[in-house]
Amino acid sequence: MIERNILSQKMKEFQIKEFIATEFAKTGYSHTKIQRTPLGDKITIYTSRPGLVVGRKGQNIKRLTIILKNRFKMENPQIEIGEIENPFFDAQSISEKIAYTLEKFGSKRFKSIGYKVLQSIIDAGALGAEIVISGKIPSARARRWRFSDGYLKKSGHKEKYIIEGRSTANLKSGIVGINVTIMPPGVMLPDKINLIEQSSELVEEKIKEEIKEEP
Repeated sequence: MIERNILSQKMKEFQIKEFIATEFAKTGYSHTKIQRTPLGDKITIYTSRPGLVVGRKGQNIKRLTIILKNRFKMENPQIEIGEIENPFFDAQSISEKIAYTLEKFGSKRFKSIGYKVLQSIIDAGALGAEIVISGKIPSARARRWRFSDGYLKKSGHKEKYIIEGRSTANLKSGIVGINVTIMPPGVMLPDKINLIEQSSELVEEKIKEEIKEEP
């Protein structure tokens, strides 16, 4: 019985997150966190463009609150907006931005879009990044286009070192998939070696000590 309640709660949270992701897909949406508190469920929506999520005079938040109460049977949902500190390192919001740009301007400029976004990520300080666009771009046959720069870990426990985001764009030619992978700055890889440079005086002292120790 307990397991069934936990599974039902997790399924409900998943459906809420999927709904919010679809509802705010074109507003720099990143992810949603749901926390249960004594006063009700606290829902935090993380985005790079908070103003679009809130809407004019909070209309989007009011509408979302009503939907959560009626459709998902939440008694007292408390919605908060969390702004992403550095949107250039949030792979999900970047993939959503690329999808929105492709839908708005079409697939003819997909190369310039891919290279421009990639350069913005690298200029922000990322160690490496990769953007993969899959679908019928620009011809009638499905293809994969890969834009990459820097160093990117692709084997082992890579989920510890990279950030991934996926989205889709609905074009006239069909659905196009966008996959963004970023290795943010400050990542310490297991194979990284730091060389410490010693001063000439310490080297001379060590040589003298070695000479004294010789028989």
